[in-house]
Amino acid sequence: MSHDGGVDGIIDEDELGLEKIYLQAKRYSDNKVNEKEMQNFAGALGCSLVRKGVFITTSFFDEKAKKKAASVQGKIIRLVDGEELTKLMIKHNLGVQVKTKIEIKKIDEDFFGEE
Repeated sequence: MSHDGGVDGIIDEDELGLEKIYLQAKRYSDNKVNEKEMQNFAGALGCSLVRKGVFITTSFFDEKAKKKAASVQGKIIRLVDGEELTKLMIKHNLGVQVKTKIEIKKIDEDFFGEE
């Protein structure tokens, strides 16, 4: 247990740091993020002026955790599960490497055109 108070990091949404976003991440293989973990994160948001949070997990969120995130008054909590995290990593080329690149060729009709 990290005893981080429900927050793993703080993101400055803009260059001037006028808007901040709390970040919480859980690296699980089999466990789902549960309501208690979401409550801790929501509590950290509730005790601050920060209005937005992102909770990321390599696994999934259970239904009670999703409901807790949606019910927090005056705050926005964005949930990113393992599937979405993987898609974002691929899209933004973050933490991934190209293993194989495939080129598909087609005949250049202009090259073989009649003169």
